[in-house]
Order: sequence, then C-alpha cells, then structure tokens
Amino acid sequence: MSAEAFLQIKNIVKDFDGHRAVDNVSIDIAKGEVFALLGSSGCGKTTLLRMLAGFETPTSGTITLDGRDLADLPPYERPMNMMFQSYALFPHLSVFDNIAFGLRRDHLPKDEVRTRVEAMLKLVQLEPYAKRKPHQLSGGQQQRVALARSLAKKPQLLLLDEPLGALDKKLREETQIELANIVHDVGVTCVMVTHDQEEAMTMASRIAVMSEGRFLQVGAPAEIYETPASRFVADFIGNVNLMDGTLVEDEADHVVVDCGDIRHRVGHGITGTRGMAVTVALRPEKIRLRRDGLKSTAVPEAGINRAHGTIKEIAYFGSFTVYHLQMASGRVLKISQSNVDRQPGAPLTWGNAAWASWTDLAQVVLTQ
Repeated sequence: MSAEAFLQIKNIVKDFDGHRAVDNVSIDIAKGEVFALLGSSGCGKTTLLRMLAGFETPTSGTITLDGRDLADLPPYERPMNMMFQSYALFPHLSVFDNIAFGLRRDHLPKDEVRTRVEAMLKLVQLEPYAKRKPHQLSGGQQQRVALARSLAKKPQLLLLDEPLGALDKKLREETQIELANIVHDVGVTCVMVTHDQEEAMTMASRIAVMSEGRFLQVGAPAEIYETPASRFVADFIGNVNLMDGTLVEDEADHVVVDCGDIRHRVGHGITGTRGMAVTVALRPEKIRLRRDGLKSTAVPEAGINRAHGTIKEIAYFGSFTVYHLQMASGRVLKISQSNVDRQPGAPLTWGNAAWASWTDLAQVVLTQ
C-alpha cells in the first residue's frame, strides 16, 4: 500500500449470476480526499460503493481502510457511514433526534450526545430547526440533516450515494458547493457515487469515470475534462465535437489530422504513426464564431483549424448561446459562445453564413 493511501481498493471483482458488475478495479484514496465514482446507470459504481459499506461481498480482491482489512467486518462494525439519495430520515423524530439516533444507539453519555448534535447543527446551519420534523423542512434542509447524522459519529469514511439526486436543478447547484465545503471543513475522507458530471466536477478532488465495471480514467476534474483519455470519456464529460480522421503529419511539437472537410493542426505530439486512424475532440466553448473569414494569428494557414458553414440551430441559455454550424459536407459543429453583451448589435441568427476557428491548443487527439 502506498504511503499516502488511506483507503485501498485492490483488484476488486464482483459477479452476479455470470454478469461481472465490477471488473478488477484498483485505486488508492488519500486521507481527506473527496473521490467521485462517475458513470451512467449500470456501470458498477453503486455496487462498488455497497462493497465498501459491507452490503455486498466482493467475489475477489481486498478493501483496506487505514491499514485494516474490511473483509470480515459486517456493515455495522465498519468505521464509516453511508448517506443515501432518499436521506432515510425518521419522519416521527425531530431534526435533533434524527442526528442523535446513531449516537444513542452507541450508548454515548447524554451530555456528549447533546454536545455533538449541537455541533453538527451548527456545522450545517440548522440550529433554528432542531425541533422540526423532516416534513417541515425543504429538500435541501433534509439533505443537510442526513449529512449531519452521517458525520455525527465521526466516521473514518463517508459514503455518499447520489447525495443530491432528490433535489431540483437550482437547489442541487446551490447545495453542491455547500456540501463540498462542509465535507472539506470536517476533513472526512469521502467516496461519492453520481451520474451527474457537474456534481462530480464541483465536489470531488478526483474522479473515476466508470463504464462496464471498469475505470476508464482517473484524475482531477480539470484533467478529465481537458485531456480525456478516450472517446468515451470525452463524450461522457461535457459537450464535445468528435471528428474521426487520419494522422497525416506527426512531429514532436504538433500533429496534423485530416478529417475530410476540416484539417486540424494540434499543438502537441502524440504516440502514433502517419496514416493511423484517430479522433479529434474539440469542446464547443473553445471555438470562435464570426461572420467573416478573417484569419487570426492563431490560425497558421487557410483551411487549417477553421470551417465555413450555415447556422442551422440556435439555443439560448442566458449566460451562453449554442450554435449548430452546418458545413457543405453536412457535418455539424456545436459552438458555445458566452453572452458578454446585454444587447449585441446584429447577432448571428438562423441561416447566416459564418466562420468557425480555433487555436491549435483547443483540441485533443484521441487514439482510443
């Protein structure tokens, strides 16, 4: 086990009636880290979380927490707490009693229970609501009660199963930062499961993108977004234009990829050979859209890192607008532009001809 590993998952496999839900997964998680398992339904992330909690038994492999093998420990003896998407609050108990429930089950002295519950109420900013029942609280407040109850027993590991899935979009966005700050302030090591990429990007220090029981890429949010390791990861995280092409120039400091109607000059080398099939990933927000085809200094030659077409679709999102630029070949580029002017003069609209361009540092070349 590496020196900084607090939680070590090693070669974990889980089979269900011939189906492999988790396929030889290994990861070291540092103390105090917030680690997100991100993937679509059925990818194995919840099964892995349930094995950490002790609700499922691995077919093979080991799970070690702070140097202790968890294999023979039942869920109630593991030094961790799990917070479920439904919150699972007791409807007949007050906020105070919900938070105190686990502490009383552990037969802690009354004074210590009261002190710890009051500290948790202060942490989640619910002191005025201590006597209320769960149904008298908003969804965000219930979520904070569930978090306080999970943290009250001072677990070594906090497991979050789709922690904000029950909230509406606006409240979820507000609560993401709030929850991340609370977990950070407490300093507890946390493993969370989510299918919401924004939730993972906002809350986690590292993310594992899962598919079919395997980790496809593990890294910091910016690393996962800016330098995806595969076509699947690029497509799963955020919006992206994916263009299949052929490597026609391969130098140490740049490559050129021919994608038919677009030639990409990319300002980094890759491990490849001329003629090999590759995919170019280009994020919509990294493309500049304008009416004329004036060449910028970032575009070294005509036809490279630029495209001409007609605007076929426009979607206005308030802070930004998404354009679909259709080229003569029929290929469509998605372009996202920030709305920096409150009343822009003669904005681009449906049917307008326009040019798209991007720098040679905007794209990523994928070989898998």
